[in-house]
Amino acid sequence: MSFAEQLARLQVFLDADDLHEEALDYIAAHGYLTALCICSEQVPEREWIDALFSEPPKYKDDTEREAIEATLIQLKAHIARQLASDEDMELPCELDLGDEPDDSDLRGWCIGFMEGVFMREAVWFEDSEEEVSELLLPIMVGSGLFDEQPEFADIADNPELVDEMVAQIPELLTALYLICHAPEEKPALLKPRRH
Repeated sequence: MSFAEQLARLQVFLDADDLHEEALDYIAAHGYLTALCICSEQVPEREWIDALFSEPPKYKDDTEREAIEATLIQLKAHIARQLASDEDMELPCELDLGDEPDDSDLRGWCIGFMEGVFMREAVWFEDSEEEVSELLLPIMVGSGLFDEQPEFADIADNPELVDEMVAQIPELLTALYLICHAPEEKPALLKPRRH
């Protein structure tokens, strides 16, 4: 089975109605895995898989469970490779919240991403808090999770600003990845030579 076919099967599985209501659907799972790939601390597979489903799904059998979990792990590796490449990340949805933001795929993706951040929140902000907060802002706005807070409510009331912000998400992901994965110290070879 090709990776595309595996992903199609995963999508059907994650988008089914019989999963726990707090389980992440395919688009949200993509956002969640993207955040896990960016985070500088590796979250153990079992932990993030269990959290993604909220409670164990009712698999037909062990073969299905293994196939679904293996595809999730492959998708995470695929996202990690995309982030590490020089190209902007491709999201599995339009970069647009549309007229009904709560129903948009992008909102789901952003919520999934924030779920991934919340798993290791302290780690995200321990080194470059200000920079990371700034880069996360468009995703936080897109998620709608913070709309109760006055500064987010002001942004949400300005559709043009929101559109501008969410359009930047792919490049922000690359910047976040570099912040979280750039070596603290440059290798000795890169230090200027003293003559």
